[in-house]
Amino acid sequence: ETGFGVMLPAWWTNRGTKARLSIRARVNSPKMPSAGVISLNQIIRFQWEAALGDHELSLQELQTLASLKAPLVKIRGQWVEVRTQDIHEAMTLMKKKAGGQATLRDILLMSIGAGETAKGLTVESVQTTGWIRDLQSQIEGSKPFDELEMPDGFRGVLRPYQLRGYSWLAFLRQWGLGACLADDMGLGKTIQTLALVQREWSAGRKRPALLVCPTSVVNNWKKEIERFTPGLPVMIHHGVARKKEDAFTKEAVKCAFVISSYGLLHRDLTLMQEVEWAAVVLDEAQNVKNPHTAQSRAARALKADFRVALTGTPVENNVGDLWSIMEFLNPGLLGSQSDFKSRFFVPIQAMQDQRAANLLKRITGPFILRRLKTDKTIISDLPDKLEMKVYCNLTKEQASLYAAVVKDVEETLQSAEGIQRKGLILSTLCRLKQVCNHPAQFLGDNSRIHDRSGKLNRLVEMLEEIFEEGDRALVFTQFAEMGAILHKYLQETFGRDMFYLYGGTPRSQRDRMVEQFQTAKNAPPVFILSLKAGGTGLNLTGAGRVFHFDRWWNPAVENQATDRAFRIGQTRNVQVYKYICAGTLEERIDEMIEKKKGIADQVVGSGEGWLTSLSNKELKEIFALRRDAVVD
Repeated sequence: ETGFGVMLPAWWTNRGTKARLSIRARVNSPKMPSAGVISLNQIIRFQWEAALGDHELSLQELQTLASLKAPLVKIRGQWVEVRTQDIHEAMTLMKKKAGGQATLRDILLMSIGAGETAKGLTVESVQTTGWIRDLQSQIEGSKPFDELEMPDGFRGVLRPYQLRGYSWLAFLRQWGLGACLADDMGLGKTIQTLALVQREWSAGRKRPALLVCPTSVVNNWKKEIERFTPGLPVMIHHGVARKKEDAFTKEAVKCAFVISSYGLLHRDLTLMQEVEWAAVVLDEAQNVKNPHTAQSRAARALKADFRVALTGTPVENNVGDLWSIMEFLNPGLLGSQSDFKSRFFVPIQAMQDQRAANLLKRITGPFILRRLKTDKTIISDLPDKLEMKVYCNLTKEQASLYAAVVKDVEETLQSAEGIQRKGLILSTLCRLKQVCNHPAQFLGDNSRIHDRSGKLNRLVEMLEEIFEEGDRALVFTQFAEMGAILHKYLQETFGRDMFYLYGGTPRSQRDRMVEQFQTAKNAPPVFILSLKAGGTGLNLTGAGRVFHFDRWWNPAVENQATDRAFRIGQTRNVQVYKYICAGTLEERIDEMIEKKKGIADQVVGSGEGWLTSLSNKELKEIFALRRDAVVD
């Protein structure tokens, strides 16, 4: 403060790496078994070593450091901080456990930072030799694994990046390590998985794999199996006519695939536990992001040689989602849920701790393979995706309804607490979004549609231009009732048929609409979809324009919906329009989402729940209606 310069160690200013006392494990590979068969359960002996920074310490040196009783010591010209407690714990460990033993699995997990020794001393590194070093390098990614040929019986050609993905799955499957294939939607997670199961089946390892997926894509999987791996017997376990008890087990063991849904996973868990699965595959694995749900607990309770999670959004809401998926894939990898919260969740989400994020990425990285469509080094035959935010005004009627909702919530929010407050906020968000969409949706009175919504007026104007260009469009809304309003009004306005898909659409009708939209020259120019029913599992590359009529306020979910059009097979630029009512909560929340996006990307999205934690003052600012929101 008085102008004197002060020189500080790098670790003190957090600009460098702080040298600290740590423990290392030195592993000498035992002789390779004569049969060449290695198990991760094999017991491996190792030696503990102590180190301070890069300097290895003997037991005598530790004793010397302990006798100094100094918080700062100079080693090789560098001042470093030491804790007397750490020194004594390291001495105790080296005296009592100079030699230790663990399974090969534990050795490998320690090498990526997933393990700690007794008394909390961190395992800084695992130094290996021989074939264990080769295996360690392959898992960590510093040494390539063998790239496989196309499996016998597979009909189709895997792109180079798909062949690498399939080979990566086979590599982890060999060691019984769970894998999360997190490629962008449209890059072919399905066929990479089919290639793996086909390889096992063709090699004579004919045991069933359980595939769990959303109900809406059960038929998609069946069709993809028929197309790419027609030699694999399949059993669909769904509906009231599904097999039960002994009949289920007898049929399942004959099949390569047993396909079921998340809804049945916990209801028929006892039945599914009777089968020794070669693999359990979770499609759209974000369905188990909440570890406390019945379906998430059921997934973890299944026994299988190999586990696979397929998801384009391994981190959908926050990094906490990652724990549940990883606990399914490799139990114990990230410790208990409370350990994960204190070690990663709080530092990353609350404090944006980059070191914690890097460590989490290091631990989970070997088990997550993520490729992006926008990465031209991965795939070069996809066009660009162009995103645009379309700001719309409210009509005077909408503004009046909006103001009434805000006034009502302000009067009740002050006295609301706990669950009541959370429910009040979420219901208010829903009501305000309905007002922004259309008064008829908010009022639910089947009243006149024309010229009462700024969003709908703008959608009609843009669709007119699109039709003139001969293009087609997907229109997403999270509300089934809004979808019905759009369907009826757009058909009447343009005098043309429009498709509408929502949760109540029969599967046969759904498949017929998708096929016609993709192949028929005279197909309807607009496909309206409920975000939940049509946001995943569909291939709709017949459209070059995508509209998000209302916002889910979850970038990961919205991107999945957009990927119905922006996927392999698309030959044009895909233009994405996200509708926002200016001067309303939609604009303010969109601005907040843009600021939050980076958190999830550090590790590998955000839902509405985070809004309930905001203060009353912050909520009042978000809900407030600006004067420029209303159109004259």
